[in-house]
Amino acid sequence: MISVELASRLRDAGLMWRPEWGDRFHIPDRYLDDESFVIADLSIYVTTLADGLGAITFNGTAEWAMDYILTHEVIWLPSEQQLRSRLGEHFLSLVPSPTGFRCTVRVAGDIREYEGASAADAYGLALLALMLAQPGRDA
Repeated sequence: MISVELASRLRDAGLMWRPEWGDRFHIPDRYLDDESFVIADLSIYVTTLADGLGAITFNGTAEWAMDYILTHEVIWLPSEQQLRSRLGEHFLSLVPSPTGFRCTVRVAGDIREYEGASAADAYGLALLALMLAQPGRDA
């Protein structure tokens, strides 16, 4: 999964998000720094009952002190596939590197390489560079 820091930089550079089922996001400034959330229809948990039996429980809503949060208040954590898709025709390759992964893209006519600890971070760094090279680009 992409880092929250890189996702924040992408958001600040103008990465547009249209929330869809399965998307992950982070809620900053709410004492939830170690949590990420997934847009889903239903939460499913595995628990152990008092008698030791396992149970699968279903919960349709999160029962906490937040009924809703505006999409611009959260940080979208795009998946590897979503980032690669946003690179479009600029994407050239992704290969393992000694420190993780290296993504090669064409940015402003030049071939450039970006390394990340994960494939998603490598894609994210490449997309960020592309967005900064083409201000106003709806990525």
